[in-house]
Amino acid sequence: MIGDGLYTLDFARIGTADHARVGGKCASLGQMTQAGVAVPPGFAVTTDAYAAMLAHHGLAAEIERHLAGVNPDDLDSVDRAAQAIRIRIRGHRLPEAVEAAIRAGYAAMGDDLAVAVRSSATAEDMPDASFAGQQDTYLWVKGADQVVERVRDCWASLYTTRAVAYREKNRIRHVDVLMSVGVQKMVNARAAGVAMTLDPVTGDRTKIVIDASWGLGEMVVSGVVTPDNFTVEKVLEEIIARRISDKHVELVGDITLGTTVEREVEAPRRQSPCLSDAEVIAVARLAKRLERQNRCPQDVEWAIDADLPPGENLLALQARPETIWSQKKKADAPKTYATGVMGIVSTLNAALPVRR
Repeated sequence: MIGDGLYTLDFARIGTADHARVGGKCASLGQMTQAGVAVPPGFAVTTDAYAAMLAHHGLAAEIERHLAGVNPDDLDSVDRAAQAIRIRIRGHRLPEAVEAAIRAGYAAMGDDLAVAVRSSATAEDMPDASFAGQQDTYLWVKGADQVVERVRDCWASLYTTRAVAYREKNRIRHVDVLMSVGVQKMVNARAAGVAMTLDPVTGDRTKIVIDASWGLGEMVVSGVVTPDNFTVEKVLEEIIARRISDKHVELVGDITLGTTVEREVEAPRRQSPCLSDAEVIAVARLAKRLERQNRCPQDVEWAIDADLPPGENLLALQARPETIWSQKKKADAPKTYATGVMGIVSTLNAALPVRR
C-alpha cells in the first residue's frame, strides 16, 4: 500500500469524496483503479501537502502581494508577477514531513522506478473550467530526489502566466486553487492517443473517435504528428472509418538517459497503422466503459504498453468529461465549437521536457 493518508494517498484508496484533496486528474485515476480499469499504479500527493508548503514558508500572503493590482489584460505585468511566484516556490524546501511522505510513497513503488509526475489542480477536469493542461507534467522521472523536485515544480506551475491570467479573468482567487500531484508508473508506450465517446465534429454520440500514433500521446495532442484516425460504431463495436497518416516522429522513453526523446520513425512504420483492428476495438470498449461508468461523454487518454502481454497491455491514463459539445449545448452559439476544439488541445497538452 502506497501513501500515508495525509500527504500522500494511493490511487486504490481514492474515491469520489477525495476530489478536493487530490484534484480532478488523480480523482479520475483513483475511481478508475477502484472500478477495476487497468491504470498504471501510483499515488497522489494531496492538497494537504501543498497547503503545508504554503503555510510553512508563509507563501500565501507573498503570492497575494505579488498579484495585488495585476491587470489580466497586461500580460507583461502578469508574467512578471507569475515568474516571481514560481521562483519563490521553487526556492523553498518542502516541509520535512511532506518530503518524507513523498519519498516513502515512491520507495513503495520500487527502487529507481521511472514515473510520470503530473499536476492535478482542484479546479481542473471540470466541464465548466478548462484548467487541465495549464499546469505541468514531467515524464520519465527517476529517483526520489527528482520526484520531490518535480512535485515542487508542479506546484510552481500553478503560477504560469497563462494560468494566472485565466484565474484573474474568471475572478478565481489564486490561493483558493490548490494543487495535488500524481506520481504514476511510467508507461513504455508502443502507441498511444485519445478516444472520444462522441464525434467531435458532429456531436454524434453513436460514434467513438480514436486518434493514435506511435510512442507517447503528447505528439498527437501537441499537433506535431498527424495521427491515425478511427471511427467506431458504439453499439455494434465495428470500425466504420479509418484514416492512416504518415507518422514521421515519435516520443519515447530512453532508459539510459532517463528522459523522453523524440526520434524519427523508420520508413516501414511511418504509414502503417499503429493499432491493429483488435486494438482499435479494445480502445473503443475502454472508452465506452468509462462513459458508462461516469455517465457522460468522455475524453480518454490511453496507451498500449510494450512491456505488457497482448490482452493486458491497454492502459487508461486519464478520463474526463468532454468539453466541446457540453460547452456548445450550454452556450448554444456556433462559435463555441472552435473554442471547444482548442480547449480539448489545451486540456491534453502539457509542458514536457524533451531531449532532441
